[in-house]
Amino acid sequence: MGISLKVDVDTYRGTLEGVPPLLELFERHRVRATFLFSLGPDHTGRAIRRVLRPGFLSKVRRTSVTSHYGLKTLMYGVLLPGPHIGRRAGAIMRAVEAAGHEVGIHCYDHVRWQDFVAHRDESWTRREMRRAAEAFQEVFGRPARVHGAAGWQLNPHTLALEDELGFPYASDVRGKSPFYPLFDGVESNCLQIPTTLPTLDELIGRNGITAENVHEQVHAESLLPLPHGHVYTLHAELEGMQMLPVMEKLLLLWKQSESPVCALEDTYESLDRETLPRHRIKWGRVEGRSGQLAVQSS
Repeated sequence: MGISLKVDVDTYRGTLEGVPPLLELFERHRVRATFLFSLGPDHTGRAIRRVLRPGFLSKVRRTSVTSHYGLKTLMYGVLLPGPHIGRRAGAIMRAVEAAGHEVGIHCYDHVRWQDFVAHRDESWTRREMRRAAEAFQEVFGRPARVHGAAGWQLNPHTLALEDELGFPYASDVRGKSPFYPLFDGVESNCLQIPTTLPTLDELIGRNGITAENVHEQVHAESLLPLPHGHVYTLHAELEGMQMLPVMEKLLLLWKQSESPVCALEDTYESLDRETLPRHRIKWGRVEGRSGQLAVQSS
C-alpha cells in the first residue's frame, strides 16, 4: 500500500525557506513527491478575515501560526505588499522539477481562493485559474498537469475548468479513494485523488498529540487499508521548516513498514482508470480544521 506525498506550498517564505530542506530530505530518503505551488502574490495577512470562522481561533492557539509563518508573512497584503511568488521564486520551483519531483498548481492567490471560491461564479473562477495556469507556464515553460485546490475549497466551475485546461487528475478534496467527481450537477473527467490522511495542524494540540508524537498518529492512520493507498498532504511552511524532523520520522516509519512513498503522478499511472467510480462532492467538516471543506461523498 503506497503513500502519495502532496506538498502544498502556500507562501513566499515557504517557497524560499521550506522547499529546499524538503528537497534535501527527499533526496536522502530517495522519495519522489508532488509539489503544488501558489504562483501569484502572497497575501497571507488577509487571512485575518477568518477570525470569526468556527474553529479558527482554536486552531491558531494549537498550532502557533506566528512561529510557523513568521510575522513578516502575516503582514503581506495588509501592512506590506505581497511579493509575487512565481516571479521572485521561480528558480526554486524549477529546481524542484529538476530534482525529479512532480510540480503543479495550488492556486494563484492562496487567501483569495481559499476564502472566496466556494461562492464565486464562473467568470471569477476562470480568471483565477487562468492566472495560475499562465503563471505556471511562465515559470516552467509548459502547462501544468495537476491541480490541488487551496484549503480543499472549490466550486462546480472548478471541475469544468480542470477539464477545459486539460488536467488529467487533481487533488482538490478530502476522501478515501480516487474517483470521477460530480458536484452540483457538473461532471468532470479530471480524476480526483483525494487527501486521505490528517495534516499536522489538524492533529497537534488535540487528544494529547504533540509535535513530539504526531508522526506516530499519522503513521498509524496510514496503516488503515484503503484500496489505492493514502495521500498525505504536507506543507512547506510546516514540514519544510520547524516540523522537518517530524517529516523525517514519518519517512523512516513508512520505510520500516515497507510502505512505498511516491508522487500523485505515480499513483495516477498505477490506476485502472476505466474501473473507477463517479462520486459526488459535498461540503463537510474535518476534525481539527476550521470551516467546511470539499469532501468525497460515499
